[in-house]
Order: sequence, then structure tokens, then C-alpha cells
Amino acid sequence: MDKPAIQYVVEEAVSAGITDILVITGRGKRTLEDHFDRSFELEYYLEEGGKTEELAEMRRIAEMANIHYVRQGEPRGLGHAVSVAAEHVGEAPFAVLLGDDIMHPDAGVLTAMLGTFDERGRSVIALKEVSAADISSYGCAAVKPVEGNLVQVEDLIEKPAPEEAPSNLAVMGRYVFGPEIFDLLARTEPGRGGEIQLTDAIKVLAQREPVYGWTFRQGRFDVGNKLEYLEATVELALERDDLGPSFRKFLVERLARDDS
Repeated sequence: MDKPAIQYVVEEAVSAGITDILVITGRGKRTLEDHFDRSFELEYYLEEGGKTEELAEMRRIAEMANIHYVRQGEPRGLGHAVSVAAEHVGEAPFAVLLGDDIMHPDAGVLTAMLGTFDERGRSVIALKEVSAADISSYGCAAVKPVEGNLVQVEDLIEKPAPEEAPSNLAVMGRYVFGPEIFDLLARTEPGRGGEIQLTDAIKVLAQREPVYGWTFRQGRFDVGNKLEYLEATVELALERDDLGPSFRKFLVERLARDDS
């Protein structure tokens, strides 16, 4: 629609109370930085044209958080991407939100994870049940129950074959860590393709201290997947006041043509 995926991710962080955001970028991602910056020329023309709603939205985007940027340099895996944030983060706890994963505003996953970290003082990862056929696309967690949606992670396997998976709980793109993860990432050896896997560092961390998993069922879209990208577009468009009624009418009429 009219909002890039990264904005949904930033808005999720802000709604959970995070206002200092570091975006790990790569070559050719300058438009991402421009999206969250002020554009005084465009603001001028919007104001002159009386487009007050568009002007207010542009200013809201630019002012929603303190957003910083650092380039990964070379694509050496998720673990390496997280490690380049070490200097910015320092000794503070922090959250990692992957840009391909969009969470529905009502899911509340990140807020619950931050609450768990505050309560228990240990790292928390997001886990969601997936089918046996899909588990090989994710990190998979062996867990033991704690209470409610909370489990303790006992082991992690990166992209296991279905018959080797210890559960159907897949690691989703939300994490809350203490700064100790950076030392483990620095010691993690590159794996396949020369990439440093975040899963490998979490696995070592779980052997040293409790690592928790927050399980959830609904509200996540993988916009790196073409089908889920379409699903996210439809679901989120239907909820909008400006698009929902007309779009719903179109979908009903379109489906009726297919059934006729």
C-alpha cells in the first residue's frame, strides 16, 4: 500500500516503548534512510497545497523515534548484522526486529517479550508453531514449559530436516538480549556460506544461563515470502478506514465472479 515494511517494524518498536532505534543497512538502502528523514521541500509543497493530513503523517514519521543507521559492510549473516550494533548498544539490553517480519499491531509479542526480560533478566526469543514441512526454513527450538506462553529454550537447531526437528516451534524475527550476546557472537565461527548465525550464539547462551521463548500463534507476516506478502497486504488494507470498505466490496465481487 502506501507504507513500507520497515515502517511497520519501527512503529511496532515505538508502540512497545522503544524510542532509540538503530537500523542495520546495506549497500543500496539509502531510500530507507530518506523515508524517516524530514523533506522540507515536500513539506512546503504539501502545506501550500493544503494537504494537511499528508503533511502531518510525514512529520509523524520523522519524529516518531531517534533513528540511527550503520552499514553491515558485507552480508555475513544475521549474527554478524547484530554484532555491528555492539558499539551503539553498549551495556544496555536491546531488542532485535527483523525487517522481513511484520507483526499485527494487536499481536503484542514484543511488548510481552520486553515484560518477560524485565521480570526475569534473561534473553527472550519469539517462537511460533509451524508445520513439519516448513520447519526446515527456520531455527527450531527444543523447549520445556514454564508458564502460560513462556517456555525455556534447551536447544536450537538451524533449519533442521523435519525428521530431525525437536519440536514444531520455529524462531521468529523478534529477540530481546542482554549485551552478553555480543561476546558470544564475536566467538561464533562462520558456518555455511561464511555466515555467522545468531542461532549458534543463542544456543551457547542457553547452555550458560536460561533463555526464554515467548510462544504465539497469530499476527505475524513474513513479507519475504510472496504469498504472505499478499496476505499481509489484504489483511492490513481491510482494517484501514480509508481503504477497507471499498476493498472489501471489491474482494467480494471478485470472488463472486470466480464462483459464477
